[in-house]
Amino acid sequence: MSTKNTSPEIPGSVIAPGESPHQESLLKTGALQNAIFFSAYFSSIATDEKGVIQIFNVGAERMLGYAAADVVNRITPADISDPQEVICRARALSLELATPITPGFEALVFKASRGIEDIYELTYIRKDGSRFPAIVSVTALRDADNLIIGYLLIGTDNTSRKQIEEQLRWTEESFRLMVESVTDYAIVMLNPEGCVVSWNSGAQRIKGYRADEIVGRHFSLFYTVDDIGSGKPEKLLAAVAANGRFEDEGWRTRKDGSIFWANVVFTAIRDQGGYLRGFAKLTRDLTERRKVEVELTNATAVAEKANLAKSDFLSCMSHELRSPLNAILGFAQLMDSDIPAPTTSQKASIDQILHAGWYLLELINEILDLAVIESGKLSLSEEPVLLAEVMQECREMMEPLGQQRGITLSFPVMDMPVFVIADRTRLKQVLVNLLSNAIKYNTPQGCVEVKCRESMPGRLRVSICDTGEGLPPEKLMLLFQPFNRLGKEGGAEEGTGIGLVMSKRLVELMGGVIGVDSRVGVGSVFWFELNLTAAPNLSAGGKPALAAERIIPEHVSSLRTVLYVEDNPANLKLVGQLVARRSEMRLLTAVDGNIGIELARSYLPEVILMDINLPGISGLQALRVLRENPATAHIPVIAISANAMPSDIRKGLEAGFIRYLTKPIKVNEFMEALDMTLEIAARRKAR
Repeated sequence: MSTKNTSPEIPGSVIAPGESPHQESLLKTGALQNAIFFSAYFSSIATDEKGVIQIFNVGAERMLGYAAADVVNRITPADISDPQEVICRARALSLELATPITPGFEALVFKASRGIEDIYELTYIRKDGSRFPAIVSVTALRDADNLIIGYLLIGTDNTSRKQIEEQLRWTEESFRLMVESVTDYAIVMLNPEGCVVSWNSGAQRIKGYRADEIVGRHFSLFYTVDDIGSGKPEKLLAAVAANGRFEDEGWRTRKDGSIFWANVVFTAIRDQGGYLRGFAKLTRDLTERRKVEVELTNATAVAEKANLAKSDFLSCMSHELRSPLNAILGFAQLMDSDIPAPTTSQKASIDQILHAGWYLLELINEILDLAVIESGKLSLSEEPVLLAEVMQECREMMEPLGQQRGITLSFPVMDMPVFVIADRTRLKQVLVNLLSNAIKYNTPQGCVEVKCRESMPGRLRVSICDTGEGLPPEKLMLLFQPFNRLGKEGGAEEGTGIGLVMSKRLVELMGGVIGVDSRVGVGSVFWFELNLTAAPNLSAGGKPALAAERIIPEHVSSLRTVLYVEDNPANLKLVGQLVARRSEMRLLTAVDGNIGIELARSYLPEVILMDINLPGISGLQALRVLRENPATAHIPVIAISANAMPSDIRKGLEAGFIRYLTKPIKVNEFMEALDMTLEIAARRKAR
């Protein structure tokens, strides 16, 4: 016994008959495909990757009036769509997605081509020129390699729903026009040519005209001379007719010639047949609000300008001071290490120069840091940071200062690894500043204790407790102000009054808060809170990666040089640890693309490792610069990026990267790629 498939087939499909369950399933699938293809209730249009129609089903023929032979391999779906709507869609998508989109077929499938679900409303134009609204769903068709081979557009006739919506909208607008008692709004009805046909009491109050003075006159009468000269009223009506609604703000004129700032909402009024019957125009007088907004804007602009001027001045002065200071410190160090050695008296003088110079450099750096923060230009690299490591580094730095002053330092013992979201360098800066203050302003033979506890779920508080003199409430209110040392300016302790301000700004930029508790005669507790996070996975095989010290290259000609351009400290450490396993290699590092290019030109490394998302210029732009320079064009470059989509990898390889590795880095893959690239570099060098 055999089963014969009598249902029509989709071109290109094959259905094999048979009696087995598998064959029966295939028959059912084929029947379902045919049912969809020959459905008269929705249009199915399939195109190739360029948009040329390849399949035009029965529903599409019924809705649009074309035979399949009229359109297959001839036109794109854009050719049967309202051209103005396609242009408007291209503009809207260009703004939404921040990328230029060409009006035409690209505008219809752009989101689908990027893997974004896309369902939109569009007007289709039939073969006879008539039009109807449709809801269109677009899907990208991909092959086994995930490459786009075409698009499927499924459309349904939306006429009935549109008619109901238009009827409801007309009812709502009519109801609003009946509310003549409204005095806060000018509610005006215009005919299709823009002449006034109705006028409420609010319009009379706001604009000064009585109904008998204005009905029948063109609404452009309310616009300024400049707006009338530029044709703005006519353009507004055209926009409303095209889009159904338009909102505008600007200056308008009253009967007495005075002007007011108006918010105007236009709505096109159409009947059930889609014919334009006129426009509803709702106007509000926002003159007072406009004045307040302008005053606030001006005040904000003045404040921002003053802040920018201050920051620019500090930055400029800091830069200018560093140049002569470098000479002072440089020559002082030369004198200090001179042969024969300086005399005891000379040595004492040189030490004073060096001490004052280094302190001045610290002050300049703090001022510059504060200027950068307050100008909003400081960029942080926030990542999971192991708190115990940072604590240990701070302990090693601060214990010698504590020993000099007889101050005991105590740090917490952490049984479990604790990670916080922070910029590692800036977190260390905050801790060092608070510890330094706790030591400097402590009592003789006092102590400093660092404590950690979870203040709330997901939040860690770090407290620095000292046994100093403590601060009264009136002085606590003055903390965290620039250059305010709370009366310590004449004391023996050097300080700038910037450190606490810097610490506050940095903690807040890292998503935390900072505060202080103090009692006179007992001591002070400076604390800050940061968000907790899980441990990062920085190595292959699920094992935690060990922290790696930054590799500082030494000039050894026999070593093979690898340059890594990366702004993320954790990634720099990981790659540093990996390269450190190879004794024949040395690692150069750069934290942005411009520095990487300069190092490549100076050192001519055998291989360059390049991140894609870099500050300044991207890795792709840096690669282009390297390729255009004959001195560096031969250097093979490996991309290491978190951009792991197939399209990202394809784009990188097409740009000229010899390999494209994705993060997290797989150790074996990284070493294999590095070895392969070093061999390629050696062959190129031997040519």
